[in-house]
Amino acid sequence: MIKVGVVGGTGYTGVELLRLLAGHSQVEVKAITSRAEAGVRVADHFPSLRGRYDLAFTDPASAPLKGCDCIFFATPNGVAMSQVRPLLDTGARIVDFSADFRLKDRTTWEKWYKVTHASPELLPEAVYGLPEINREKIRKARLVANPGCYATAVQLALLPLVETQHVDHAHLIADAKSGASGAGRKAETELLYSEVTDNFKAYAVKGHRHHPEILESLASLETASGRKLGLTFVPHMVPMVRGILATVYARITSDTDFQALYEKRFAKEPFVDVLPAGSQPETRWVRGTNQVRMAVHRPLDAQTLVVLAVEDNLVKGAAGQAVQNMNLMFGFPETEGLQQLAVVP
Repeated sequence: MIKVGVVGGTGYTGVELLRLLAGHSQVEVKAITSRAEAGVRVADHFPSLRGRYDLAFTDPASAPLKGCDCIFFATPNGVAMSQVRPLLDTGARIVDFSADFRLKDRTTWEKWYKVTHASPELLPEAVYGLPEINREKIRKARLVANPGCYATAVQLALLPLVETQHVDHAHLIADAKSGASGAGRKAETELLYSEVTDNFKAYAVKGHRHHPEILESLASLETASGRKLGLTFVPHMVPMVRGILATVYARITSDTDFQALYEKRFAKEPFVDVLPAGSQPETRWVRGTNQVRMAVHRPLDAQTLVVLAVEDNLVKGAAGQAVQNMNLMFGFPETEGLQQLAVVP
């Protein structure tokens, strides 16, 4: 049994994390922070958690975090990098939901996030928390950078292709759609019901912050000698609450059984399900779960491979993956607390 603290417990990823931790047999949540809701009982703010948490939100400045074994930062970009150092010094291990430690290159990070990094000395130490790539590093890590939601779906869809030489690595395409919860729990005009519903739009076409994250992570695995990894990534918002569907395209350069390639690569992965040939996965197949389900297609037997991947952006795309990382860091079964079935309809 470990003691856990949650910094930032009122956002969508924060409450999703609390939902998952409530069903984890090896966790005792000792502190849940929120400046705005300090003093408010967690179950009063989120009635869905009634009977599971007998705690009130505490201000981060006075929260009893130093007695925790694992601390989750379910906070916006820029918070964790200013607060993790003293917590690491107490012996706590950190899982950060934000982008603060996802990139190794400080210059690239500051270019995309438009602020000076507060803890650049920790960037080399932080482990990128995609278990399907970095499982053994995560086990030993003090500081894990939980991947972005889009980045998780796109990378897993591309992983078997980047690890082999059967497609053109320089001209990969990812077209991804997300529900509105991916933008966070905040009051912004573009997230109002009247703006989101009955509408479908692309955004950040010139460049999304998950793009350099995807490239840096996959480039470390790229095995085709002399080939440069290139990716065009366009995100979209669709009028639903949660879920991501990523469609990736790659030009085939040498024939192989791609269905078998994907099945073999993910055969031992507890949260990646390669569907039978011809399947067309839907986001509701993974709603509320830590699963990524994917299907491999070669339309008209032409030279373009199409891979479809679905995930719940709040679970495998955020809180579920964070719990998966915690399980690895503390030697728990990787699936502990994460075996929920999808909610249908």
